[in-house]
Amino acid sequence: MRLDTVVALFESTVAERSGEPALIDESGTLGYAEVNTRINRLARSLIAHGVGPDTLVAVAMPKSGDLVVALMAVLKAGGAYLPLDPGYPAQRLAFMQSDARPVLLLRSSAVPPLGSGVPELVVDEPEFRAACAVLPGHDITARERRAVLRPEHLMYVIYTSGSTGTPKGVAVPHAGVRDMAATQAAVLGAGPGDRVLQWASISFDAAFWDVTLALLSGAALVMASAEDLLPGRPLRDTLLKYDITHAVLPPVALSETDAEDVLAGGTVMSTGDSCTPTLVRKWSPGRRMFNGYGPTEVTVGATVGGPVRAGGDVGIGTPWIGNEVRVLDERLRPVPDGAEGELYIAGSGLARGYLDRFAATAAKFVADPFGPPGSRMYRTGDRGRRERDGELFFAGRVDGQVKLRGFRVELGEIETRLASHPAVDVAVAVVRGELADAHVVGYVTATAPVEPGALRAHVAGALPAHMVPARVQVLERFPTLANGKIDRAALPVAPPADAAVDRPEADTARQRVTAGEPGAAGAEGCAAEVCAIVRDVLGIPEAGLGDNFFGLGGHSVQATRLATRIRERFEVALPIRAVLEAATIGDLAAAVEDRQRKATGRLL
Repeated sequence: MRLDTVVALFESTVAERSGEPALIDESGTLGYAEVNTRINRLARSLIAHGVGPDTLVAVAMPKSGDLVVALMAVLKAGGAYLPLDPGYPAQRLAFMQSDARPVLLLRSSAVPPLGSGVPELVVDEPEFRAACAVLPGHDITARERRAVLRPEHLMYVIYTSGSTGTPKGVAVPHAGVRDMAATQAAVLGAGPGDRVLQWASISFDAAFWDVTLALLSGAALVMASAEDLLPGRPLRDTLLKYDITHAVLPPVALSETDAEDVLAGGTVMSTGDSCTPTLVRKWSPGRRMFNGYGPTEVTVGATVGGPVRAGGDVGIGTPWIGNEVRVLDERLRPVPDGAEGELYIAGSGLARGYLDRFAATAAKFVADPFGPPGSRMYRTGDRGRRERDGELFFAGRVDGQVKLRGFRVELGEIETRLASHPAVDVAVAVVRGELADAHVVGYVTATAPVEPGALRAHVAGALPAHMVPARVQVLERFPTLANGKIDRAALPVAPPADAAVDRPEADTARQRVTAGEPGAAGAEGCAAEVCAIVRDVLGIPEAGLGDNFFGLGGHSVQATRLATRIRERFEVALPIRAVLEAATIGDLAAAVEDRQRKATGRLL
């Protein structure tokens, strides 16, 4: 059997490790044989619903073992999956479905109908489970699949932020998987007896890395809820609870989480953003630490460096097996060792291109003058250098794209969404802060009075949480350079003095919160404690029920910290979106009390 697709590699692992644990979640542990049987049965159902090679299936499910079974079943049926994170705004999910045109939608009952018009299957409905249970559990044959599954067939489509304001779907085939798995085995060495944490959102290719690092090696994949993976205490507790041996985490999660006693003797890999010397000093002792690099336009990654040690610059390593990274000048000539140039990626891991966006594909996937006729290389837009020993180093971007706490963000997409508000004249987005405290700030000029909170809500209605500005500032006019262009360096750094205002809607919030008197000073019980936590997280002397968390200077990483602190104090599962959507601290306290009441009712 040729091991050149995810399906072939997984089935080979099952044949060798059928009795080993494969999947661990809150419901228990499943072995490779049982997981494979469930995947095969679901795959047969998908084939009966028209899924085959080069057809797309949308998957909208929370983190669980069922999610992994669903993704693998799509691949076993010969199809490609379109991941839809249930935490994303409905408008974003609707766009991805209308743009990608999947033939089917798989969701769980925990996810409400998406109203896309795409035929759907609810995988945990009793009737559907019963129908799958009677299907054969052996591996799918080529005849059943209606065509031989080949490396060039599509594996997944993942959407990235777009500079024009429209996200682009990156179409990735199976072709790079064999070399990716070989790199994982050679560098990270996961295998039977190891436990791999599935951390990344399904909407990012890093989630595919987590799944394959475990299931193509014979290790066990650990699935935990999104709340249990929040950076800080929740993530640390999860690492300890499941005795994780391998974890791939972005720098923001590493910076927020205590390294003591977790992953002892194990392996941690930083990826998604620049890994700093501080993080290396924190995480490299007592465990193997690696640093990975690669854009969505390749099969998850392109280079890996390590084990890294404290001292000196942190490189991105050397190319994966079957891949090359070229450092070229503006005329596509190799630059000397030690000199900076633009990074180009060639080899087995390249995506097909952008789904149905031929001009964008042609601009970024260019002819490779160093490869065989017809070969391509991907123009990353990243700058870097190669030292004499072959080690590569990242040196920033050549365009307006940024990496924000592990997420790839086009500031132009945020600006386009801000500018779509009817009151906005011109919009600009910039990044403030570094690493864990990095956040987007929006600046606008307006043609009519508009509240910054309304502009944030407008952005949040269409973009994921990590792309919503921590604050939006309305300016009378933009500072300009001599040539008339906006002077981004001269934009105000600090929020205006009156950013934290007492909103009219706070009166309603106060009525719903168990508080003695309006305002922070007179708040009691839950409301007073929430105000105190906000003050502590933001490091400010005052925070009242009528204040807005982001108006006080908070950003999304601090919102994560706030959600974690509230969860620990009140023992409620407060999602990060509750913090993002709360108009006032009073509204947030009301949400906490509501969850407390529901939890008490369940206990009674």
